[in-house]
Amino acid sequence: MLTGCSGGSGGSGSTADPEKPGDDGKAGESTSSQFVLGEKQLDFSFYGNYDWYTMPNWGADESSKWIKENKKVNITPVHSGGNAAQKLNTMIASGSLPDVMWMERGPDVEKLRQAGMLVPFDDYLDKYPNLKEWLGEAGINLLRSEDGKLYQFPNWYTSQPNGNAGYVVNKKIYTELGSPKLETTEDMYNYLSMVKEKYPNVVPFEPHLAKDGQGLNVLYTAFGEDVLNSYVGIRGVPEGDKLNSIFTDPAYRESMQYAAKLFREKLMSQDAMTQTADQVKEKVVSGRVAVLASASPTELGQLGHIQLSENDPDAGYFMVMPIHKPGLDPSKIMAGTYTQLGWNVSVITKAAKDPEAIFAFLDWYTGPEGQRIMMWGPEGGYWDGVEEDGKTPKFTDKYTSDAEGLVELQNATINLIWNGNTVYVDQAKAKFESTLPVEQRNWATHWQYEITWKTQGDGTPFINLDPMPDSEEGIIRQRVEDIFLESRAKALYAKNDAEVNAILDKAENDAQSAGYSKLLEYKTVKWQENLQKMQGN
Repeated sequence: MLTGCSGGSGGSGSTADPEKPGDDGKAGESTSSQFVLGEKQLDFSFYGNYDWYTMPNWGADESSKWIKENKKVNITPVHSGGNAAQKLNTMIASGSLPDVMWMERGPDVEKLRQAGMLVPFDDYLDKYPNLKEWLGEAGINLLRSEDGKLYQFPNWYTSQPNGNAGYVVNKKIYTELGSPKLETTEDMYNYLSMVKEKYPNVVPFEPHLAKDGQGLNVLYTAFGEDVLNSYVGIRGVPEGDKLNSIFTDPAYRESMQYAAKLFREKLMSQDAMTQTADQVKEKVVSGRVAVLASASPTELGQLGHIQLSENDPDAGYFMVMPIHKPGLDPSKIMAGTYTQLGWNVSVITKAAKDPEAIFAFLDWYTGPEGQRIMMWGPEGGYWDGVEEDGKTPKFTDKYTSDAEGLVELQNATINLIWNGNTVYVDQAKAKFESTLPVEQRNWATHWQYEITWKTQGDGTPFINLDPMPDSEEGIIRQRVEDIFLESRAKALYAKNDAEVNAILDKAENDAQSAGYSKLLEYKTVKWQENLQKMQGN
């Protein structure tokens, strides 16, 4: 998912001032009021607040090794042990916090802030100006807490459309079946049926980790014009100026009926709710998937395409425009969403001995030099020097001749990119890729430019809607969350459309009994507040 977040159609920012150390981390004289990377050692601890996240060893890959040696930055991981919630609570209760925490925006951040455990960034923004330049005042204001201060450093933030959600198709299978039309939900059903008949060892439709939504959320967008998969995420659907129930939403019901039909007819992976990411990867890379849909299928699509086409030029993967229900306007189908604030955030705790130095590093890390090194390795490999703007890398022949090596490099660093700069990364690679013939272009960048960046909706108004866990609305939210997850799993196993409807009817009744309407009222207020902030009010 992290690689997939680096998508966007470019953007602009003022030219870096070489005299400002915060712009690119290269120049500037050390003063008593500024920290300059590389002048003295910076050590800090880092915790990723996710069950799935284990931070790679800092310095083990060539990019972080370069930073460790040249910028004198060493980062010590603190691991969740597969139980992030318990680990976080234990650290808070014991007062033994790491220096930096990487986590979701929302209640956990606010819990730390309210307990006085976080360092505000406001005094650092002008001294180290990359975040201010690339995110902008509007994005910063969206991130501010209720006390008006900024405590969060965003990851994969953007000012331009980006994202990778959509459909990846097995090229060889598609060609051998006559390259049929693959535009509507009916087209896809017919195509998947053909795959099942002709290729018994191939998964017709792979929804990646269906337990997390993934391909199911992509299917949801096929059943309504201007429908965002953010609605599934917030468990609410806007109608006018209010949020209403996801369980009664016609598009959601139709999508679950469609998904259940695919599942019971064995046109969808029968392990959809239980498989691991590694199992999905193995199927895609070996060519045993006909259609893959997920929030970010480009990483697997690219990896599979490189390996399959290496031995057979007719093999590989390509992407198609988002599937839509017959009768809907295809130009109004958005397979995924992006937000200006991107994915998650880093916070600096008061356990840090020198929080300003850590912020200076994060700001350099999100700037041009930091992003170049983490995305494309140290200078002299995939890039050598920069363009006249002082930011954009000059890519070398190795960039196009060693695509597999580049994928390996990025796979090694992607879980170390905690404050990715979407616009910079996409601007740099799209500018270069546009000069290449199609056959030499990076697979993922090509399809981002051709399809995915054009088919992602702006979900920024729907961020940060969740209440504090221990509030009345927070308790309701957890009940509704349990009801939603259980109903989605049951609906996927339903025997017919009527059973899907019955399951969702029960979920609606149970949710309303749990206080769903009060939760939707709370989220409506937060949504409207976001709209006001985005308008500068």
